[in-house]
Amino acid sequence: MIEISGLTKRFGPFVAVNNVSFSVPKGQVLGFLGPNGAGKSTSMKMITGFLAMTAGRVSVCGHDVETDTMAAQKRMGYLPEGAPAYGEMTPIDFLRFVAEIRGLRGADAAAAVGLAVARTTLGPVLDQPIDTLSKGFKRRVGLAQAILHDPDVLIMDEPTDGLDPNQKHQVRLLIQEMARDKAIIISTHILEEVEAVCDRALIIDRGRIVADGTPAELMGRSRWHDAVTLSVAFASPADADAAETALRGLAGTASVERRDADAGLVDFTVFAAARTDQSTAPLAEQVAVLAQEKGWTVKALYAEKGRLDEVFRMLTHSDAPDAPAGDVAAPRQEISA
Repeated sequence: MIEISGLTKRFGPFVAVNNVSFSVPKGQVLGFLGPNGAGKSTSMKMITGFLAMTAGRVSVCGHDVETDTMAAQKRMGYLPEGAPAYGEMTPIDFLRFVAEIRGLRGADAAAAVGLAVARTTLGPVLDQPIDTLSKGFKRRVGLAQAILHDPDVLIMDEPTDGLDPNQKHQVRLLIQEMARDKAIIISTHILEEVEAVCDRALIIDRGRIVADGTPAELMGRSRWHDAVTLSVAFASPADADAAETALRGLAGTASVERRDADAGLVDFTVFAAARTDQSTAPLAEQVAVLAQEKGWTVKALYAEKGRLDEVFRMLTHSDAPDAPAGDVAAPRQEISA
């Protein structure tokens, strides 16, 4: 439903987006990640036809965004950065206005507005001027206008920005519900949101894609993937030393970190070596068997999935806006899906 090929944007000598290509099928939620200034919002503005591209092609539901802009935009819902709206209007007036310019009339318009209001829980503030609303309610007004016409494609820039935890949960449930028959791209800085709602994550840094895969695939590149953390109570420091030696000796161990706490409690993090032999038991199983054999008093034991924030830091630069244009083509590490 979304096809992007060679998307490029230059501002003078600065390359903001550099030869980006990807596609999003129906039923997929794509998380678009990257540090500030990496090119996320610029890419989304070009995808939606609100910013002219320097080079490349974007197709939405078979319509070329550059040459058939109106047809493509009819199939899209767009929540831009900052959720701009007419501040003097009330949410209900604004949504009725959006319904009208989307071509909805009469009962169809009323039904569309009513559903968008219900889905974004705007009922308590429908008659207040938008300028007087909290940041969270303003964001929900923006979300309501994006979904009002039931588009096939949704492009949302930071959809949960300014929302409290309960509101974020509601929006995530809404995204999951809508994803069944739409193609959705969401830009976010909240990595837990990627794990919660995205089928796929794409990381962009200095205008280039540096990673593209499922959240699980990306977390699999983390040092913490399949690591095991356990807390054990020992009678003496010598017993703790012996346990550390035993953990280091497991076939699945790459390294061990140890933190001594009070009252003889010791925390170990056992990092997993690459599994070259799939017949070998997973590290968590090896650690559990060892603890049982040794009779350790285990207070806690759990396996890590991996940490997306670590992968994000590994792949991206922290100062993307200040990068000279010549550095755009130098990502730290490539990941194949």
